Amino acid sequence: MSRIAESGRWAVKLVSLALVIVALFALGAPAQNGNQVILADVEGIIDPAVAEYINTSIATAKREQATALLIRMDTPGGLDSSMRSIIKDIFASEVPVIVYVAPTGSRAASAGTFITMAAHVAAMAPGTNIGAAHPVNIAGDMPDDVARKAENDAGAYIRGIAKETGRNQDWTEDAVRKSVSITSEKALELNVIDHVSPSVDSLLDTIDGTSVKTAAGRTTLKTKDAEVVENPMSFRQRMLHTLANPNVAYLLLILGFYGLIYEFANPGFGLSGVGGAIFIVLGLYSIQVLPVNYAGLVLIVLGVALLIGEAFNPGFGVLGAGGIIAMTVGSFILFESPLPGLRVSPYIILPTVGVTAGFILIAVRMALRAQKQAPSTGAEGMIGLVGEVLTALTPRGEVFVHGERWSAESIEGEINVGEEVEIVNLQGLHLKVKRHSEAKNMEIT
Repeated sequence: MSRIAESGRWAVKLVSLALVIVALFALGAPAQNGNQVILADVEGIIDPAVAEYINTSIATAKREQATALLIRMDTPGGLDSSMRSIIKDIFASEVPVIVYVAPTGSRAASAGTFITMAAHVAAMAPGTNIGAAHPVNIAGDMPDDVARKAENDAGAYIRGIAKETGRNQDWTEDAVRKSVSITSEKALELNVIDHVSPSVDSLLDTIDGTSVKTAAGRTTLKTKDAEVVENPMSFRQRMLHTLANPNVAYLLLILGFYGLIYEFANPGFGLSGVGGAIFIVLGLYSIQVLPVNYAGLVLIVLGVALLIGEAFNPGFGVLGAGGIIAMTVGSFILFESPLPGLRVSPYIILPTVGVTAGFILIAVRMALRAQKQAPSTGAEGMIGLVGEVLTALTPRGEVFVHGERWSAESIEGEINVGEEVEIVNLQGLHLKVKRHSEAKNMEIT
């Protein structure tokens, strides 16, 4: 009994110690609400994944009763539908939303300009720029009348946003109609933004005490010494956002072509074909959220087809040269946008075209040549070989062929020892042979 009692006392001590440790951690842990700012990082194209990320970040800030949501942004622009979704979420947010174009060297171009204008507090880091918000059609060039309608719609939209947030309406409309772009210092001077700050901490200190109007009414920001809590994208959001990169979309399509071409040229277990199909589907998902020029896509497919034709019918290289030219031109015009971030990099296009041409003209041609070669193993590989009779075939006996002794049966009657025979068939491990009557260029070992 004393041993049981001693064990019980030790158990009580351990439980008490665990409770004390938990209490100390709880006291030392930062508060999960109150003077807290949620940080959401947006880099790259404004796409459906980014729109979903901003939506969930606003919800997180509200749930944690944060002082504000800070969106640190660097974007070349993106989809109009995703941009409008983000702006609706900002206007509907009960938590103040701060948009901060940072770090130095970043930009808020096109859709990024609209989002910055919609923020309750708009700020930029030194050495950043904003503007160039002229609408770009996702399917390429628009007819003049359609382009004018899109421009008028975007101009009225951004002017309304600027009026709601008390910012420079004339400049914002010029950013749409004239594609003007300005530095952070000029943006502050023209009342396009509210602050220029070199860091997140300095920005939060600067805007402390600022009164802003949210969907819940007027509120005063308490951001000085606030705890900044990062709210990263989920794995799913990161994956979808990565797929919306023009370089990634282009490479996915090319890798898909590789897989399908290799599968057709060298049929096997289908792994390359399945992989190629998956890559093409992912590539097609990517281009649907980018300003794709379908003429470029057709030229790429045509170029690949011409290169395959050259591999099947080697000639003077006309098909191959045409394929390389078509693929190169198609790659450069695949995505139409005045923004470099929405086009495929030339440093990716040129090596990719070269590798693709080499892959098709060399690898595929080698696979086709291998398919046409006569088999050298198995039953088909044995037929036609010449051997020497070891024991008289009457009609059964043994022959020496290909460095081995084989059981054989003559189909032409008796054949004497030492005579040469030719294999005409193989049944299991038994050869069917005939007398070798023609000289053949085959070595007997």
